[in-house]
Amino acid sequence: GEEDSPCDRTRAKDPLLPPGQPLPERRSRRLKSAEQDSKELKNLPIFGTSPKVMGLEIVPTDDGFNKKQRHLKSQAFAIKMRQRKETLEVNFIDLYMCLACGRGDEEDRLLLCDGCDDSYHTFCLIPPLQDVPKGDWRCPKCVAEECSKPREAFGFEQAVREYSLQSFGEMADHFKSDYFNMPVHMVPTELVEREFWRLVSSIEEDVTVEYGADIHSKEFGSGFPVNNGKRQLTPEEEEYARSGWNLNVMPVLEQSVLCHINADISGMKVPWLYVGMVFSAFCWHIEDHWSYSINYLHWGEPKTWYGVPSVAAERLEEVMKRLTPELFESQPDLLHQLVTIMNPNILMAHGVPVVRTNQCAGEFVITFPRAYHSGFNQGYNFAEAVNFCTADWLPAGRSCIEHYRRLRRYCVFSHEELTCKMAACPEKLDLNLAAATHREMFSIVQEERKLRKSLLERGITEAEREAFELLPDDERQCDKCKTTCFLSALACSQCPERLVCLYHTQDLCACPSDRHYLRYRYTLDELLAMLHRLKVRAESFDSWANRVKEVLEQEQSPKRALEELQALCDEATERKFPNNELLHKLQTSISDTERCRSVCAELLTHTHSRRMTLEELQAFVDQVQNLPCVVSQLGQVKVLLEEVTQFQHRAQAVLKGAELSPAQPEELEALLEQGAGLAAEAPECALLRGLQEQGRWLGEVRRTLGAGGRGVTLGVLRGLMEAGCNVPQSDAVETAMAELQELLTIAERWEEKAQICLEDRQKHPLSTLEAIVSEAQLIPVQLPNILALQGSLARARAWVTDLEEIQNGEHYPCLDDLEGLVAVGR
Repeated sequence: GEEDSPCDRTRAKDPLLPPGQPLPERRSRRLKSAEQDSKELKNLPIFGTSPKVMGLEIVPTDDGFNKKQRHLKSQAFAIKMRQRKETLEVNFIDLYMCLACGRGDEEDRLLLCDGCDDSYHTFCLIPPLQDVPKGDWRCPKCVAEECSKPREAFGFEQAVREYSLQSFGEMADHFKSDYFNMPVHMVPTELVEREFWRLVSSIEEDVTVEYGADIHSKEFGSGFPVNNGKRQLTPEEEEYARSGWNLNVMPVLEQSVLCHINADISGMKVPWLYVGMVFSAFCWHIEDHWSYSINYLHWGEPKTWYGVPSVAAERLEEVMKRLTPELFESQPDLLHQLVTIMNPNILMAHGVPVVRTNQCAGEFVITFPRAYHSGFNQGYNFAEAVNFCTADWLPAGRSCIEHYRRLRRYCVFSHEELTCKMAACPEKLDLNLAAATHREMFSIVQEERKLRKSLLERGITEAEREAFELLPDDERQCDKCKTTCFLSALACSQCPERLVCLYHTQDLCACPSDRHYLRYRYTLDELLAMLHRLKVRAESFDSWANRVKEVLEQEQSPKRALEELQALCDEATERKFPNNELLHKLQTSISDTERCRSVCAELLTHTHSRRMTLEELQAFVDQVQNLPCVVSQLGQVKVLLEEVTQFQHRAQAVLKGAELSPAQPEELEALLEQGAGLAAEAPECALLRGLQEQGRWLGEVRRTLGAGGRGVTLGVLRGLMEAGCNVPQSDAVETAMAELQELLTIAERWEEKAQICLEDRQKHPLSTLEAIVSEAQLIPVQLPNILALQGSLARARAWVTDLEEIQNGEHYPCLDDLEGLVAVGR
C-alpha cells in the first residue's frame, strides 16, 4: 500500500505535540513553532515529576496508545530533570536537549532523530552539519545500531496481491499512462530508458513496480504450442510444437547437452515465463553454469537489453567489486543473485564494453556463455526463456564449476555426472557432441587421476564405491566449496555426516588420516575404458572430418579427384555418420563438380540448349576453378573464354570506329557470323546487330528518297518512319528521320489540297487546278488525290477541246451532240 506521509510519521513519533499542531519540514523548526504557540508553557515553573510535567505530555486521544510507554517517557524526563538545578524555569523546547552537549539552547539548530527521538545540535555532530538535512535523519546511535545488525541478503519482495494476465495488463498500462501522462503506445523507448536510469541513480525518489518473473511454464502453460495431450492441436500448431525454435523443444534436441539430464530443471530445461510492466528490470547476471540462454518475446512492448561479452566478464566483476565493495563483502556471489544493477555508462567509463538492443515482439535474444546481461521492460509484455547447451559449451561449463568452487556456490547439476553419462553411451551421441565429450572427458580423467594420486601419497588407501547419482544433492555436496560430488569424494569413518571433494581434503575433519577413505563412482580403469569408447566413436568421425576439411577448405593444396570425394561420402554412409554440415558441404561439392563437368562437355560439343553470356561463362570458369575437385575440361573451356574475349575486343574497336564513320556492312556481317559460332555471346553482339539494322534502314531510306517518286507512297514513308523508331539511334538516323518527316508532312498537305479540289461543293478554274497539279508533281511521292485531280483535269481539257471544235466547225452541231456535251461538262 501507499507509505505514510512524512507528516504522519512525525506525528506518530512525537507524543509531546498537541493535536492539530502544524508540522514543519524538520523537528527543530516544529519545536520553535510550538514555543511560539504555547507562551503559557514558557513561563510555567517545574520543579520535578509532577502533574504539570505529565500535563506537558499532551497526546491525541488514542485507546491503543501504550500506557506503559507513556509512563516510561515521563520517568525518563523526571530523571533528566533531577540532574538540573532545584529551581529551574523550563519552556517547551527544554524538553529536547542535545545528547552531546547537554544543552537545549540554539533550538533552530537542534535535530530530532527520526529513529529514537534523541536530539543533537547540528554543530555537535561529528562531522558537524552546516544545514538542516532534508528528509529523514538518523542519529549516530541509530546508525551504529543499524550497522551492527546481521546483514540480510539483497533481493526483491514477493508481491502479496495475485493477478490474472488481464488484470496485470490493466494495472501495467494504467501505471505507465499515468506516469508519462500519455497513451502507452506513444511513449518513446528513449524516454522510458532515460527515466529508468534516472530513477536508478536517484537516492531520494522511489518508484515501485511489479514483475511476473520466473513463472513455471509446467504449471501455468507455455506460450508455445505443446503436444501434451491436453488439447487437440491444429496442423499449424503441430508444426510449431515440433519446431526446434520452440523453447520447450530446444533444450532437449539431439545436439543439446541438456537432453542427457533426466531431471526437468525449471528455468534451464523447462522454460520460465515473464510478464513485465514498465521499469520492471532484470539485473546484471550470467546464466547458471554459464549456459546459453534464449528469450522469446511473444507479444507486448519491447524489452531493452544490455550485454557484455564473455571476454569482459571478469572486468565487469572487478569494476562492480571496486565500486561497491561493501555489498560483495557480505555476499561474494552477489552477481549470481540477480539483484545488482549498474548504469552501463559507468561500466563503459571503466573499460567494460557494453552493447544494447530493443527486443520487439516476435524476436529472439540469445546470450552466450558467461555473457553478462541486464535490462528492463518498456511496458506490458509477455516473454518466455530457457537455457540450452551445445557441444562447444562443455569447456565453459567446467570452468564455471571451478568458479563456483571458489565462490562456494551451489551447483544446479553435476558437470562430471553429465559428462560421464554422455560418455557411458557414446553410440547415442551426435558425432560432433561425441568429439567434444571426448575432449572434455579426457581433461576430467587427467584431473581425477592427479587428485587420487595425491590421496595415495598422503597414505589414504581405503576406498568404497558409491552411486552418487542416487544420493540427494545435499548429501553429496562438499562441506567446503559446496560442489556437487560425483566421481569421487573424501569421507571419514568417524564423521559420517561430513564429505569433501578431493580439492579440499585438508578441510574434512581433524581425525587421523587413517580414518579417511575415498568414495568413488568409477575406478580409473573404468574411466579410461569409457574414454576409449568415446575415442573410437569420436575419432572415427574426427579423422573423417579432418580429411573432408582438408579437401574442402585448404585452398593451397592440390585439387583432388572426384572419386576421392565420392569415397569420403561413401565412407560416411557405410559408417552411418549422421547428417552434419561437413557431409552436406561434401555432397554439395560432388554435385557441383558433376554438374560443371556436364556443362563443360556441352560447351565443347556445342550441344548446350542456351548460349551463355560472356559474364556467365566467366563466372562458370571461376566456379570450376574454386571447386575442390579436378575438372579436366577446364583448360579447353578457358580457351573458349579467351576466344570470346578476343572477339569482344575486335567488336569494341568496330563500334568505336562506327561513331566516326559508318561501318561497312560486309565487316559487320563477318563479325556477327564469327560471334554466332562462339561458345558464349559477348554483349557487343547486340550492339553490332543494332549497327547492322541501322545500316540497312539508312540504305532503304536512301533508296526510297533517290527513287524520284517511283513506287514511293505515303504508306512507304510511314513504314520507314515506324522502322526508324526501332533501330539504334545515331546522328545519321536522326537526320534521315527528319528528312522523312518533312517529306511526309509536305505530301500530306498536298493530298489535303487535292482532296478539297476533288469535292463537288465548289468548282475551281482550270488554271488553279493546273497550278496545283504542276507543283505537286515536284514531290517525289505518289499521291492518290493528286493523280485523281490530274485525271479530272485531263478530262476537263478534252471537254474544252471538243467544245472549241464545235464552236469553230463549218457545220452546225446536232442537238444531240450539244446535249451530250453539256451532260459531260456537268
